[in-house]
Amino acid sequence: MALDAEHLMYPKRGYGMDHDRYDWSMLTDRKPISWPQGKKLALWVNVCVQFFPLNQQGKPFAVPGGMTMPYPDLRHFSLREYGNRIGLFRILDALDNVGIVPTFAINGEMAQRNPWLLEHLAKRDNEILCHGWNMDSIHYGGMDSAQEQMWIENSLSALRDASGQPVTGWLSPARNESELTPELLKQAGVQYCANWVNDDMPYAFNTANGPIAAMPLSNELDDQFILQSNLHSEASYVEQIQDAASLLLTEAETQGGRMLGLNIHPWLLGQPYRIGYLERLLGWLAQQDIYTASASDILSGWQHQQAAE
Repeated sequence: MALDAEHLMYPKRGYGMDHDRYDWSMLTDRKPISWPQGKKLALWVNVCVQFFPLNQQGKPFAVPGGMTMPYPDLRHFSLREYGNRIGLFRILDALDNVGIVPTFAINGEMAQRNPWLLEHLAKRDNEILCHGWNMDSIHYGGMDSAQEQMWIENSLSALRDASGQPVTGWLSPARNESELTPELLKQAGVQYCANWVNDDMPYAFNTANGPIAAMPLSNELDDQFILQSNLHSEASYVEQIQDAASLLLTEAETQGGRMLGLNIHPWLLGQPYRIGYLERLLGWLAQQDIYTASASDILSGWQHQQAAE
């Protein structure tokens, strides 16, 4: 039997997207953006500093990159630790050698488990954004709101205290959210969230507690997605990001500045057989017409130009 007409009617049915989180628009129709020094492409390199619990609960799902073997999965647990102790420093050298600015997405629990590392990263004066409590603390629809609020507040407090920074950015573990995550983030003083990946530029995002900004961080170009999920080669990883950057630079010639967000994991790209590919990629990017800056600086530049409309 055919569905009756009322089945397809609901309060937020509308043009573009069936929600009121943001105003729908085509990227090509928006006000052109200019980056500092006339650069065409803003590059945001997001380096994830994560803690994966050995006894993960996997609620409501096992986080990508987490433990996969019966407890205790020391093989994968120690590989994640390798990333924070060895791989990360190879990545920092690769970024510093070509003058590309990183932003660090850090789990709040890392401030407790590895205060030395937090102190070291804070001394670099690069931006730190909050990556949730740990990689097994998944925000999801229907979860207890008091539990989620506690995770958010504890995570932000731990990083703010350890770094001395305001910590105003957020990236959920596995990029997952509940229906209240944006409201709770705004309430906790977060200014931008990187969970939604549906654009090549920042955009205004609505919450019941006031507006925040969405900072799209490409999942398609995430090293874990390309290398671990899609099983593509390291050479293909480099090629795909070069192709993306080239296309965005071409669009920027006539449509205004674009943004490229790269999410990287030290336990993956910090491996001795992979770091050379990252060095090659960063060297190539540094030769392009890019504005390399923190996520907050890129967002601030975009916001100031929006306010000038």
